[in-house]
Amino acid sequence: MEPIAIIGIGCRFPGADSPQAFWQLLSQGVDAITEIPADRWNIDEFYDRNPETPGKMNSRYGGFLSQVDRFDPHFFGISPREALLMDPQQRLLLEVAWEALEDAGIVREQLTGSKTGVFVGISTNDYSRIHPEFDSNPQGYDLTGNCINIAAGRLSYLFNLRGPSLAVDTACSSSLVAVHLACQSIWNQESSMAIASGVNLVLSPIGNIALSKLKALSPDGRCKTFDESANGYVRSEGAGCIILKPLAQALANHDPIYAVIRGSAINHDGRSKGLTVPYGPAQEALIRQALQQAQVQPKEISYVELHGTGTPLGDPIEAMAIGAVLGEGRDPDHPCLVGAVKSNIGHLEAAAGIASIIKMALALKYQQIPPSLHFHQPNPYIPFDQLPLRVQTSLIPWPKSQYGAKAGVSSFGFSGTNAHVILEAYSSFSPTEQPTSKLPHLLPLSAHTPAAVQTLALGYQDLINAQKLTPEFVQNLCYSASVRRTHQSYRSAVVVNSPEDLPSCLQALTTADITTQVKQAKRKHKVAFVFSGQGPQWWAMGRQLLAQEPVFRAVIEECDTLIQKYAQWSLLAEFAVPESHSRFQETEIAQPALFALQVGLAHLWRAWGIEPKAVVGHSLGEVAAAHFAGVLSLEDAIYLICHRGRLMQQATGNGKMLAVELPVTEVEPLLAAWAGKLEIAAINSPTATVISGQSQALEVFVTQLQQQHPDIFYKELPVNYAFHSQQMAPFAEALVEKLSHIQPQTGSLAIFSTVTGDKQAGQKFNGDYWGQNLRHTVCFAPALTALIQSGYTQFIEISPHPVLSGYINACLKKQEVDGVVLPSLKRGFGERATLLKSLGTLYTLGHAVNWQSLYPDGCQMVDLPLYPWQRESYWISESQPQFQKAQPASSLLNLLLAGKTEQLTQELSNHHQLSPEAKQLIPQLIELLATGKSTAKITQDLSNARYGIEWQLSPLTVDNKISQAENWLIFSDNQGLGKELAAVVNDSCILVSSGESYEKLSSSHYQINPHQAADFQKLLTDISQTVTKVVYLWGLENSQTQCYSLLYLVQALAKINGKIAPKLWIGTQQAQAVTTSCHPDFSDHVEKLTPDLTPQPPSLLGKGEKSKPLSLQDTVGELIEGKTNHHKIENQEYYEAVGAIRAK
Repeated sequence: MEPIAIIGIGCRFPGADSPQAFWQLLSQGVDAITEIPADRWNIDEFYDRNPETPGKMNSRYGGFLSQVDRFDPHFFGISPREALLMDPQQRLLLEVAWEALEDAGIVREQLTGSKTGVFVGISTNDYSRIHPEFDSNPQGYDLTGNCINIAAGRLSYLFNLRGPSLAVDTACSSSLVAVHLACQSIWNQESSMAIASGVNLVLSPIGNIALSKLKALSPDGRCKTFDESANGYVRSEGAGCIILKPLAQALANHDPIYAVIRGSAINHDGRSKGLTVPYGPAQEALIRQALQQAQVQPKEISYVELHGTGTPLGDPIEAMAIGAVLGEGRDPDHPCLVGAVKSNIGHLEAAAGIASIIKMALALKYQQIPPSLHFHQPNPYIPFDQLPLRVQTSLIPWPKSQYGAKAGVSSFGFSGTNAHVILEAYSSFSPTEQPTSKLPHLLPLSAHTPAAVQTLALGYQDLINAQKLTPEFVQNLCYSASVRRTHQSYRSAVVVNSPEDLPSCLQALTTADITTQVKQAKRKHKVAFVFSGQGPQWWAMGRQLLAQEPVFRAVIEECDTLIQKYAQWSLLAEFAVPESHSRFQETEIAQPALFALQVGLAHLWRAWGIEPKAVVGHSLGEVAAAHFAGVLSLEDAIYLICHRGRLMQQATGNGKMLAVELPVTEVEPLLAAWAGKLEIAAINSPTATVISGQSQALEVFVTQLQQQHPDIFYKELPVNYAFHSQQMAPFAEALVEKLSHIQPQTGSLAIFSTVTGDKQAGQKFNGDYWGQNLRHTVCFAPALTALIQSGYTQFIEISPHPVLSGYINACLKKQEVDGVVLPSLKRGFGERATLLKSLGTLYTLGHAVNWQSLYPDGCQMVDLPLYPWQRESYWISESQPQFQKAQPASSLLNLLLAGKTEQLTQELSNHHQLSPEAKQLIPQLIELLATGKSTAKITQDLSNARYGIEWQLSPLTVDNKISQAENWLIFSDNQGLGKELAAVVNDSCILVSSGESYEKLSSSHYQINPHQAADFQKLLTDISQTVTKVVYLWGLENSQTQCYSLLYLVQALAKINGKIAPKLWIGTQQAQAVTTSCHPDFSDHVEKLTPDLTPQPPSLLGKGEKSKPLSLQDTVGELIEGKTNHHKIENQEYYEAVGAIRAK
C-alpha cells in the first residue's frame, strides 16, 4: 500500500500558533497550561476542591487559546452577520485549514473541483450552549453556524471540493479517526488528496463540571502521563490540520514532506467493564491491525505517542497493551520510547489525535524526540521492569535504527472507539540538484486587504532577517511566494536584483504610503501588444535574454535559420559582435533583427501568461504583429522582412524626416506648398506628426517653420532616408512583386492596421497591403484611437526601447481614458529586470501570471509567513435585549432623562464611530427622543415596522433594439465597470465620478462630492439633455457613506419638474447573500450567481425601518447584485446587462 505523505500543517494550540512555534514549545519542554482565563468564566464562582459539590468543578486550570472571538470573515466570503452566529470552532478550522494548504504550497485554483476529501474531528459546541437565544430566538445562520456536520461541509463548500466530506465524532479519538478515514479514502481512490483536522474549544463551564463529577479532571491541572501522581487530565482547546497526498504525487509535485503514514486502524472496545472504561485487549488488537496494514514489524517502532491522559485507570491499561505488542522480538537494550503531548498542552479531546499526529510529523521531520513532561516516579501499576517501554523525558536525537525512524500514535475515545496510526520519516535518497539562480526575480505579495499586504511584508522581513541571503535562497523564496501561494485581490510586487536588494525592497513596502505600493487587482482590462517601428534598435539589445530566457532564445534561433536562408547573414552572429562591429543601424540588418527580437519578446510574454487580445504595429512592426496574430507564418514573415529591409536600404541617403509637435490637421496646410516634395509620413499622436521627403526641401521647410512659428517644437530625426514618402513608391512596387505567393490567414488575434487606422481582417494583409505599409502614411494615432474605443486600456510596447509610450499615453488622454503603458525593454537597463517590473505591474492589475514558467525545475519551497489575518471580534453579547433584565441607565440615557439635550448632543457628536452624515442627524434625533421620553412605551408589536428583503427569481429580459435615443447617467465606480459599461452603450452617456468638489471635466464627464446633496441637484440642472437611464455604481464601493449619496441622488431625481422621471438602477456588490434559503427555486441558480462572494456591509439597503410609503416607484427601477470584483465580465454579459436595462 502506497505511503501517504503529510505535506502541510496548520495548527493553533495553547502556547503555539504555527507548526514552527509548536515544535519550539515541544522541543523546549514548555508547559502551556494556565489558570482558566476570566473571558471564559469566573473560576472563583465555579471552583470547589470537592468534585461532588453541585455546580462546581475541582480544577482551576486548562489549556486555552487567546482571542477566540476574533475572525476574518471577509477573507472567506462570509458576511459579518453569519460570522457572528458561527461556532468559533468552524471559524478556527477555516483558518488552520488555509494555513495548512499554504504550508503545503497548494493554491486555491488547484483545489477547485478536485476530489479532495475533508475529514474533521469535532464533538462539542459550547458556543450555542452559552448563548440560549439560539433556542429561544433561532435564525437561519444559527443552524448552519452551529451544526457540527457543517464544520466539514463548509470547508468543502468554500474551496469547491468534490471528495468525501465528513464530520467525525468519536469523542476523544475523533480527529485521529478522521485521519484514518482520510487515509482510507485516498487508498480507496475516493479522494486524490485529503484535509484531515480536529478542533475543540472550551467555552462553557458545564463540561468541566460534568467531568469533575466523573473524577476525570486533575485537580492540579496537569496530565502526568504514566507518573505515580497521575490524577486525571486537564481540559484544553485548539485546532490542527494536516494535508495528505499519495507519496508519489507529492514527489511529482515537489511538495514538502513532513513524514509519511504507512498504515492505520480503528476499532471499538465492545462491552468492556464500563461504557467509558478502556479495554486492553481491544487496544492490543488495534495496534496489531495497524502494524499489519503498514507491513511493519513491532520491533521497528522506535516511539509511540500515547493517548496518555494521565488517569490512574487508563494509563496502566494503555502501557500493558503497547508493551504486549511492541515487545515482540525487540532487543531489551532498545526499549520503545513513549510520551504524550498532553503533558505539554493538555487534553484537546476531539482535537487530541491531530495534535499527536502533528507532534510526531514534526519530530520525524526534525529527527528529534521531544520530552514528555511531569514524569518523575513511574506509576506503580505499570510494570516497567517487565515492559520494553521508557518514558522519554528529555530532548534527544531520534535513535538510529536499521529499520529507519518509525512511530505509532494512539488515540482512544471514551465512546469506546480507538485509533492507531503508523508513521515513518521520509528522506529523499536522490535529492534534486538545486538549479542555478538566474537573478533578478519578482517577489509578489498579496492579501485580502491593503493593510494585510503590509503586515505580510513585515512577516517576510522577519523571515529574511533569520536567513543567510544567497541567490539560491532568493530564488526559492520568490518561487514559493509566486508558484506555491494563492494570489489575493490586493497586490504588490517588487523586483529583486540581488540578495542584498531584498531587505530594502521589503522595507519600501512596509514604510511607504500603502496606496502607492498596494493595488487592487481589478477586473482584467483588454491588453494589446504594440510593436514598434525602426529606430530603437541598439547594438546590445536582447543579449541578456538570449543568455537567460530559453523561450526567447528558441525564437531567435528559429528566426536565425530562416534569415540565413533568405538574407545570407546570421542573426545570432550579429547579436554577438561588439559595438564597433555592430550593423544594427543598417536598415537591411536592423529590420530582420527587430522583427526577431519583437517575436521573441511577444512569445516570452505569452509564456509568462500575458496574452493580448489585439496587436498593432508601427511601420515595420506590423510584420511582427501580423505573424504573432497568426496572420503570417514565420517563414512568410521573415521572407517579407528580409526583402523589405533590403529594398529600403536602397533608399538610404535620399531624404530626411522631421517630427513636429502639431496635430496632423495643422501640419497639412503647412505642406500645401510642398506637394510632391514633402508629405505626412506618420500620425503618431493627436499632437505628434512626422514629415518625410527630399532633404533640401525639408531644410527650407524647417527654416520657414522657425521664422513663422518659433513656438512650435520640432526635431529632425537622425536618419538619412525618407520612409513613407513618394521616394518609397518604386520600392513598394518591387516588394509587392516579391510577395505574390504570400497567403495571409484569418489569425487568432485582432489586428489593428496602421495603414488604414482601424481593425482589419487577417486576409487583408496580402502583398498589396505590404506595399502600402512601406509607402503610405503610418496611421498610428488613428489605430490607437480605434483600439481605445474598442475597450483596450493596457498596452505593452514590444520593442528594445520604449519609443511609442508617449504617443500611446497621448491617445489615451485625448480619449479621456485611464490606461497603462508598459515597456518590454529599456536601453541601458537589465532586460529581465525591466520585463519583470512590467510583469509585476500587470500582476497588481489582476493578470494571472504563469509563475512556473519563470523558474527552472528543481526550485524548493521555503517556509513563508502565515497569512496575516485581519481579525475583528464576532461574538454574541451576553444576551439580546429582549432576554435581559432591566439594566441601570447609561450616562447617555441619564442625560436624556435629565433633559440635558445640549450636553447629550455634544457627547454623541464626539463619538468616533459615527460618520459625518450620521452626526448630521443627531439634533433631529435628540429632539424626537426628548419630545417622547415622558410617554415612551411599547404599545404594539413592532415586528412589522421594518422592511424585509425577499429575492424573487426573474428571467433576464434583454432588448438590444433601440426604439428611441437614450441618455444615460452613469455614476462610475473605481473598479472601472462604469467606463466599461459606457463603452458598450451606443447611446449618449455622461459619467459621474466622485471627488472633493463639483467640476465639469468635459461635456460627458462630471465630478461631484458624494457628501454634498447640492452637488446632485446641480448636476441634474447642468445636464441639458433629458436623462432616461441612471445607473448608480458607487454602491460597488465598500463605504458606509454610499447610503447617503444614494439618498441625495434619489431626492434630486424626485425634484425633476416637468420631465419624465428616469429609471434608476443601483449596482451593488455582495450586499446580499443570495442562497437557497431565500427561495427554494434558487437551488439551480445560486452557484452561478454567487460563486465566492465576499459580503460587504449592505449600506445601500439602509436601516430597513418603515417610515412612510415610498413615493418614487416611477424613479427606482431595480437593484442589481453583482459578483466579486475579481471576476471578469465578458462583453456578452455587458450587452445582456445593457439590453436588460433598455428593456425596462
